[in-house]
Amino acid sequence: MAPVWRLRGSAGTPVEAAMPTEAAAPTPGAKQAPPVIAKPPVPSPQSLVPGGDERRRVIMLKEWPALKADVAACTACALHAKRNKTVFGVGDENADWLFVGEGPGAEEDAQGEPFVGQAGKLLDNMLAAIKLKRGENVYIANVVKCRPPGNRNPEAGEALACEPYLHRQIDLIRPKLIVALGKVAAANLLATDASVASMRGRVHEYRGTPLIVTYHPAYLLRTLADKAKAWEDLCFAVRTMAGLQK
Repeated sequence: MAPVWRLRGSAGTPVEAAMPTEAAAPTPGAKQAPPVIAKPPVPSPQSLVPGGDERRRVIMLKEWPALKADVAACTACALHAKRNKTVFGVGDENADWLFVGEGPGAEEDAQGEPFVGQAGKLLDNMLAAIKLKRGENVYIANVVKCRPPGNRNPEAGEALACEPYLHRQIDLIRPKLIVALGKVAAANLLATDASVASMRGRVHEYRGTPLIVTYHPAYLLRTLADKAKAWEDLCFAVRTMAGLQK
């Protein structure tokens, strides 16, 4: 599945062709230049989401209860039409550790909690390996709060619709370290199309918060050889956190 990237930038300016006041008579046998067609304006990212900037401003002022209620009632993108439950996130709302995945799967959609399937069991094992536990100084969230059909990656407008919710969650939690699980999460948080392999082993930054990148548990279930790399990433995360707490 191709990853989806967070959209950036503002609306482009249409290019208008200048029209001559008088048409010149064509020279016999001369080639005529093709007409210049004005390009349509590039849509603003916020134009993909109902409410745009005002909706974002309102969301970024909400506290936990209002934010959860807003997500549960959200109809800002097409994903709401086929969801069973929204998947807001789970864990310690004052956690030092924040793990961010891409979106809910079928089991998450049924239960309303992120990472409850086989990938969730692996994530719990990964947490236990570094002496962490779901809900104890750990918060788990996703880029989108509703399940994309067929577990595909979220589309641009879908990720953008949920972006203020994730931003507000991070602002409220104020984690010391964010761990992006997989390319889709890293791409949306860091606005990059770089591969997970190229982003591993370095401390990035999300709006002032240190962030590291590792593989998504679902990917590790399919690619067992990279579990050793994920373990290296977890050890790096522990060392990074230790440095932040000094």
